Amino acid sequence: MCGIVGYVGHRDAGTILYDGLRRLEYRGYDSAGIAVLEGGEVEIRRAVGKLDALREALDREPLSGAMGIGHTRWATHGRPAEHNAHPHADCHGNVVVVHNGIVENYVALRDTLRADGHRFASETDTEVIAHLLEKWRGLGHDLPEALCRTLAELRGNHAILAIDRRVPDLIVAARLGNAGGLTIGFGKGETFVASDLPAILDHTRDMAFLDDGEMATIEWTGARFAKHDGTLVNKTPTVIPWDPIGAARGGYRHFMLKEIHEQPRSLSDTIGGRISVDPPATFLDDLNISDDDLRAIQRVVLLGCGTAWHACLCGKFMIEELARIPCEADYADEFRYREPIVDAKTLVIAVTQSGESVDVLVSMAEAKRRGARVIAAVNVVGCQASRVADGVIYLHAGPEIAVASTKAFTSMLAALALVATRLGAAHGTLRHEDEARLLQALIEIPGQVAELLERDAQYEHLAELFHRKADFLFLGRGISYVIALEGALKLKEISYIHAEGYPAGEMKHGPIALIDEDMPVVAIAPSDRVYDKIVNNIEQVKARGGTVIAIATDGNDAIKAVADHVIYVPATDPRLSPILTTIPCQLLAYYMAVRRGCDVDQPRNLAKSVTVE
Repeated sequence: MCGIVGYVGHRDAGTILYDGLRRLEYRGYDSAGIAVLEGGEVEIRRAVGKLDALREALDREPLSGAMGIGHTRWATHGRPAEHNAHPHADCHGNVVVVHNGIVENYVALRDTLRADGHRFASETDTEVIAHLLEKWRGLGHDLPEALCRTLAELRGNHAILAIDRRVPDLIVAARLGNAGGLTIGFGKGETFVASDLPAILDHTRDMAFLDDGEMATIEWTGARFAKHDGTLVNKTPTVIPWDPIGAARGGYRHFMLKEIHEQPRSLSDTIGGRISVDPPATFLDDLNISDDDLRAIQRVVLLGCGTAWHACLCGKFMIEELARIPCEADYADEFRYREPIVDAKTLVIAVTQSGESVDVLVSMAEAKRRGARVIAAVNVVGCQASRVADGVIYLHAGPEIAVASTKAFTSMLAALALVATRLGAAHGTLRHEDEARLLQALIEIPGQVAELLERDAQYEHLAELFHRKADFLFLGRGISYVIALEGALKLKEISYIHAEGYPAGEMKHGPIALIDEDMPVVAIAPSDRVYDKIVNNIEQVKARGGTVIAIATDGNDAIKAVADHVIYVPATDPRLSPILTTIPCQLLAYYMAVRRGCDVDQPRNLAKSVTVE
């Protein structure tokens, strides 16, 4: 979850590093720090809490220098405290490091280093890296060689930056395993490095990416790349198309609200150029898979975490119905710890906004090791998942800053609908006329979302009525059950209200015991083939004194007789209804959180990209 930034050039490094960390706040953190080479010494400023605390420290003791590294930390070893915040230094303040990941064998390494006379100033595993570098530097190795030897002693997944006060104008960077990526950005007489693109997009769009087992020596003139064994690697910079101004709030109170309202455009960008209605076809060239290869697929496994896993569940419904292929949705953080049955006839689809979550990356690697074809549905161009996969479908949702995913989720649903349609067409299970109707409905979705977003007056009223409630229950049938899960997740993660999502048929097998006047129930009830079933469940809630907020299809006046409040969504193909029914869940969660005074964009304990297990 931690964020990394580095800079070497001709400008004030402290300002660039701090601004870069600001753009990484969405990753989640509990402390932050900056180290700058100044007058032959490395000066470090650290603070616990939000970046405002670091800003105050910098105002009290300004930094001045043209090279440095910065970090936002989410505690894994050692409580949130200033002495545990990165950057960390060796015994003499020569070598300074920042680090993402976990040193799995840090206790044994620390004990050995202490026996050799090294003094530790923190409770972190990261400090071990600084002392290992000190050890190898003391044995006569230059900084890149010392880093190579240090990496050989570490267990786990790591992304590391290091500087040495005795070697001005040089940052060394390394990646080992899947602790999140490192991106090097090239400017005129200056070079940048960061764990995420938004940190440096203001300064350059010419990027190169460190892959597993690679390191870089970074100077103001550019960067050199090599394997950990010293073998040189040639990399051609990639031009990243995102406009950093797009990450600004644009007049919205929060990034989350802005991103909710960006969904008509983000969905259009996901769908655009990928659909033909007459004749019906989907164009997913970056999947790098032919129709013959698709026909050979006998099973699909979808992998994701959190909201992305919910997208996978929707994908399961769509793929099984349209392509008639057995499909399962699995938590990426559980997939690798069992003996998954995948082979060359299995298509594995990894769904991830950032493309840097370690659980997804490791599970992708495991699937490939077992012979499966792996494709990634990702939002971030050039991310690690896109480079690991055999093929990719970019969401094109644009930067998503708020921790709680909104526009990336609906773009995931649209992208999986395209994949399901392509599979159905290849397998001959989707008739042309049905394919044309589905694709036409998908084309209409962005406009319907725009229409739905104009109906926002009722959410503040609902928030006023229910923001003091301690518990919510979300119910749905069929594919709408997934939106019950997603709606509950959104409410709990940003408003801190306990919420659970259930398949409505399971209500009578336990959750019904909780129903009373203090347990509001949100029922996802679009007009589909299981609509009558969800109405029966609503009536059971009402019979026990419960209050019901129903999300229903336009024109359904009958539901007013059983629900206390009704939120309407436009009619669409039932397989696409989750894209529409999730919008009211997003808005309800947002206005509840605002009414409760919560930090909407950066909920406590959460982060955008989870780079440790």
